[in-house]
Amino acid sequence: MCTSIVYCACVGMTFEADGNDGIQHTRDDKPRPYLCTVCDKRFRLKAHLNKHKQIHAEEKLYSCTQCQKSFTSQRYLNRHMIVHSSAYKCTECGKCFHSNQQLTVHRRSHSREKPFECTVCSKRFTQSSSLVVHSRIHSGQKPYKCSECDKAFSKSGDLNTHMRVHTRDRPYKCSLCINVGFTTASNLQLHKRHVHSNSRPFDCSYCEKTFKSNGELKQHVHTHTGAKPHSCRHCSERFTQPIQLKSHLLKSHNEGSWFTCHICQKKFTQSSGLRSHVRRHENESKLAK
Repeated sequence: MCTSIVYCACVGMTFEADGNDGIQHTRDDKPRPYLCTVCDKRFRLKAHLNKHKQIHAEEKLYSCTQCQKSFTSQRYLNRHMIVHSSAYKCTECGKCFHSNQQLTVHRRSHSREKPFECTVCSKRFTQSSSLVVHSRIHSGQKPYKCSECDKAFSKSGDLNTHMRVHTRDRPYKCSLCINVGFTTASNLQLHKRHVHSNSRPFDCSYCEKTFKSNGELKQHVHTHTGAKPHSCRHCSERFTQPIQLKSHLLKSHNEGSWFTCHICQKKFTQSSGLRSHVRRHENESKLAK
């Protein structure tokens, strides 16, 4: 099987010509939030994923004997097996990689080497791709567009996280709650602190109140100082807390998204408020029975 890689400078895109099928597959920098669970291939649009799934309907899969992963061709399986061969193994932590380039980048996590420096703010990075993403902060560039709404992001990871708003995917599950999940790991940790922990290590220097997070403490301190750091971009209104600004943007400028109860159509500015509200409906339903 013959595979050749060609870089096209005029469009900034790489093409992979597969000797088996003669098809040219583009490799660009656009995020692909839709994952095929059979072969791990990712797609930008759900429609593309659905079309791709058709190739798995009657095919014979190639399975890895080491970890039970399956692949669509022997070529993909052979590439995967490099990980198990320990050819590119980190001597520090034992993690294995597909190539020497991946291993070289990984080793910088141990050596703390950061050879790529931002010419604007001097911040340093372990990979050139990380520097490219960082530079968008200074230029205001947001190349990752959501296909469902008008939002845009400077990082593909941020777009992938945002897409969970539309797909309703909650991959980070609470081990102590039933059917409670979150879009990000940080939101899960915040939930555990708020719901499953009694620790309140952050003390207010103005009063005797204590808080579970430093963010909560900072917002509370504004009530003592009178500070209103959250300003509306459309008018002169300013607010003490970000939730107040979000509510103002929704109600006064129709900016943002409401979270609507499917039972009574009541609207909320936060998904957490909607979840609490829906639980009240569910509890009322149980009591009625």
